[in-house]
Amino acid sequence: MWNGDELDLDAYLARIGLGGRELRPDLGTLYAVHRAHTAAIPFESLDVLLGRPVALEVKAIEDKLVHGRRGGYCYEQNTLLAAALERIGFEVSGRGARNRTRGDSLLAVTHATLVVTVEGEPWLCDAGFGYQGPCEPVPLARPGTEVRQGRWTYAVHEEEGGVLVLRIRRGDVWRDLYAFSPQQYHPVDYVVLNHYSSTHPRSSFVGRTLVQLPGDAVRTTLVGRELTRLHPDGRTEREPVASDGLIDLLDREFGLRLPERDAAELVRIHRSGD
Repeated sequence: MWNGDELDLDAYLARIGLGGRELRPDLGTLYAVHRAHTAAIPFESLDVLLGRPVALEVKAIEDKLVHGRRGGYCYEQNTLLAAALERIGFEVSGRGARNRTRGDSLLAVTHATLVVTVEGEPWLCDAGFGYQGPCEPVPLARPGTEVRQGRWTYAVHEEEGGVLVLRIRRGDVWRDLYAFSPQQYHPVDYVVLNHYSSTHPRSSFVGRTLVQLPGDAVRTTLVGRELTRLHPDGRTEREPVASDGLIDLLDREFGLRLPERDAAELVRIHRSGD
């Protein structure tokens, strides 16, 4: 389903720092790959901001995220992760989710996430939800089970109709991240969602800078002209980002080094808001 046979698995593993590791379709490998992927490949939608199409073919994603050492957003990130896991031998299926981080607004299904089955047990795997997303798999077989990932705690809550909700604890408060149903999504479904997310004027990705990284101690996000650091206890730190410091910040905070042409265009867009 995920065209894992097209992926240069050795190059992918080198990109995420697991080169030379023996891999089996077991839970230990799933944890290792998920954790390494989210640590190495930042969430970003800069191609959308630059007005460029976002391709979801495996080789195109490999060229960008692996060889080009760029990041990507959920459709790219989780398509790449799914292809790698499929190639290793895992059973991988897709899901479509509704973002719940924006209050009580009912949003359309636009987020792509994955369910991976290991020894008959399903696990939520998601390398594409940005700075609040999980860095490791989250169990789905026992809704309500709290899982610690470093200093962060997650749980999946079950609602009426079999809807599952991924939650994160910030301080003493549980916050919904997204909700998804058991309906299986296929790569072609993500092509449709990707078109909306990358082109529709109401998409949250169109017309703004968005780069994120889910670090172990601090979660970091650049949205527009502001850098925010989120702490496990709920504290947030914010600082403005000037145009002349943007490219250095992308390298320092997110490990992103853009080609000269892209960097110049990004700075020009950023500066136009001065």
